[in-house]
Amino acid sequence: MIKITITLFFIVSTYFAFGQNIDEPFSQKKMKKDLDVFKEIRQKANSGLYKYRTSKQIDSLYNWADKELQNLSSYKDFYNLVSTLTDFEGSLHNNTSLPKRYFKSLEKELYGYFPYPIKWIEGKWLINYENVEIPLGAEITEINNIPISEVILSLYKYYTTDGINTTGKRIGINSSFSRYFRYNYGLKETFDISFIAPNSTTKESAIIKSVGFIDSYEKHKNRHSLLSDKLQLEGAEESERYDYEQIDEKTGLLTINTFDMGNEESEDHLTYKSWLDSIFIDIQHSNLKNLIVDVRNNGGGTDPNDVITYSYLTNRKFQESKQVWVNFKKIPLLKYYDSPFPRLLRPIGVIKFNRYFKKRFPIEKDRKHYISKESNEMEIREPNKNAFNGNIYLLISPRVASAGSLFAALVAGNHNTTSIGEETMGGYYGHNGHTPFTYVLPKSKIVTEFSIENIEQDVPEKPNQFYNRGIIPDHDIPQTFEDFLSNQDTQMKFVLNLIAKR
Repeated sequence: MIKITITLFFIVSTYFAFGQNIDEPFSQKKMKKDLDVFKEIRQKANSGLYKYRTSKQIDSLYNWADKELQNLSSYKDFYNLVSTLTDFEGSLHNNTSLPKRYFKSLEKELYGYFPYPIKWIEGKWLINYENVEIPLGAEITEINNIPISEVILSLYKYYTTDGINTTGKRIGINSSFSRYFRYNYGLKETFDISFIAPNSTTKESAIIKSVGFIDSYEKHKNRHSLLSDKLQLEGAEESERYDYEQIDEKTGLLTINTFDMGNEESEDHLTYKSWLDSIFIDIQHSNLKNLIVDVRNNGGGTDPNDVITYSYLTNRKFQESKQVWVNFKKIPLLKYYDSPFPRLLRPIGVIKFNRYFKKRFPIEKDRKHYISKESNEMEIREPNKNAFNGNIYLLISPRVASAGSLFAALVAGNHNTTSIGEETMGGYYGHNGHTPFTYVLPKSKIVTEFSIENIEQDVPEKPNQFYNRGIIPDHDIPQTFEDFLSNQDTQMKFVLNLIAKR
């Protein structure tokens, strides 16, 4: 009897320590505590809270959240509420995630997940997997009697973008639809899917058995579109980071898939800088008229790789930023700050960090602390002596973010640039970036992260660019259905045809 009791105690203890599930009950009292802490963190530490939203809009949202608590009962419910608040602010560097123990529990789930990856093509959500149950390229119209438009809208909160941009949210849904569906709707034994097959106008339906977490991930890795979107969803390997080729006697193609090449002291950066110089010397000697700059897979990276690259594509003096500011002198709410140090030792550990902030942001005005004029971000930079001054054709996509979108915005602002592709998730006029802060809510242990520096980019005003959107291309060219099926590059075909006509 004693042996059985000990065994049961061990099983129960292990469950609560390592097997916590997002569907478990979670008290409204704990929710209220964490909601208040979350709001305080945003107000005191997040300079982007009112970047795209008015104080009235933010207050209204939190009033709604307070009332909404009475309708919530599970941990999943509260996570979804916090995700909604996080997304509403409009910053691609915002992120709210589950504690590791909850995510590990998800990884062990053997059923409940949507079985196939999907992809947005020409305004429709299509099956992105070869299977016998529903044909590849079939348009999904409903899942479990919920219109697909309503499903997608409910999942937007899990993938943040700048301002009110929605194209970038497709990146998250393309890569994590099954998981997002589980977060929002719970585990499902089966899925009743209404669809329209390719080359048909007839609506059909099929009841498909769900799969486990790992199976859904494996199907995503084997999706049909892997050949054409691998770098958008998985990131670039070292050998794929950048490339150049001369297409013909008048046109070259510069591909920059990431700016993750370290800072100015790193070997990777120095190698990249030397490579850039050799490429643009070669471009000058070749007397090229056109340069295609492809950053469609560029989700960001580190300074100064973005501005160094731009110096080869401009004839003007420029800065990385017109201004940068934060809204505090010292790191606020240390007891919730995610730190490896014990809570009592955190004040000691952040003294050096606070000194750094005081030096970096020495100018105080209207409760904002502005970056030093001597910082790298404010440096007046010269065009490189080997800069290209011909016709630039900039290829962009919803993947472009952070340092990638800062670079793309600078290039798009050039008078000699024509941009092609789809709206980026990163803003044209600015974003919140540079320094990430992470806090942990005390009761739920939900992790919330955001970048604290409010950045205004050094770009000209343009009538086709909007403050609360991503970079809008001059030619909006999404992938066509035919090119999706054959994994062809619609945008590259378009730009080569455009150059040929000119």
